[in-house]
Amino acid sequence: MRSIWNGAISFGLVSIPIKLVNATENHSISFRQIHKADGGRIRYRKVCELDQEEVATPDIGKAYEDATGTMIPITDADLAGLPLPTAKTIEIVAFVPASSIDPLQMDTAYYLSASGVPAAKPYTLLREALKRSQKVAVAKFALRGRERLGMLRVVGDVIAMHGLLWPDEIRAPEGVAPETEVTVRDAELDLADALMDTLGSVDLDSLHDDYREAVEEMIAAKAEGGPPPEHEPAEAGGGRVLDLMAALENSVRAAKEARGEEKGDEKQVAEVTDLPTRRRKATAAAKSAPAKEPAEPAEPAPKKTTSKAAAKKTPAKTATKKTAAKKAAQKKPAAKRTTASTKRASA
Repeated sequence: MRSIWNGAISFGLVSIPIKLVNATENHSISFRQIHKADGGRIRYRKVCELDQEEVATPDIGKAYEDATGTMIPITDADLAGLPLPTAKTIEIVAFVPASSIDPLQMDTAYYLSASGVPAAKPYTLLREALKRSQKVAVAKFALRGRERLGMLRVVGDVIAMHGLLWPDEIRAPEGVAPETEVTVRDAELDLADALMDTLGSVDLDSLHDDYREAVEEMIAAKAEGGPPPEHEPAEAGGGRVLDLMAALENSVRAAKEARGEEKGDEKQVAEVTDLPTRRRKATAAAKSAPAKEPAEPAEPAPKKTTSKAAAKKTPAKTATKKTAAKKAAQKKPAAKRTTASTKRASA
């Protein structure tokens, strides 16, 4: 890798010649500005405001603009004459725990490479000392014409340096936090913890830039003269959460399904989320509701003595009685005729 700065690390009386190498690279796809009508490239030209002529790079200098708009020329010789002990030195000023560095201060990262064979021994000494102490080094260094703050730490077998913003460059978060007072219940925290546990950890090496890949596919398709590939529209986000508990429960459920866990585990989550807070609210509501007057006892309904079996047999008995009565009616006239015949014979 190509070095961008040569100098030395200094702590105490120890000096380590090193080279500074960029530890990161930008993979973002950049675009050019063109004229829509004919596709011509749009370029920026550096033009002097006084004579309206384009100025070449060697003829461009530096100046400081004061409050009145006056330009005060500053030359490289002026800057070179300033006392800057860190111009070619990364000067370590302290060793502190990594937790004492605010992540908001983190800036560009660099690798520090030992410059030459004599630098290998002190370089290794500093690396192993940082490892054993489990601390990081805070240092000052100068790069691109200004003094900066840095943090040295061990990455594998290499010393890496993170540029840090100066403390006064970190803005106070005034007016950023919600102004409305909000109370978070233990039940909601329990669900949030369950969601965090379900999502678990992730291998950062497995993450990639989906948008950049889609842009590359689109550019490749257009370069070949074909239509751009179609993609499903992204889901709209930022909606208002109406039921936080339901949203948390659904999130836990979705995370479990994404991890391929059995659906039977969802019941366990549901049991956890049927929280005591809700039950306490229901009990309190029941206690606060006015007590209902006891209803008057209803008069006992008359007991039915006829059983189902008897009810089924009743139609058959009725039919039998009707048949017997009919036969009896048919026999009565015959009996009357017999009696009348007997009376006439006797006479």
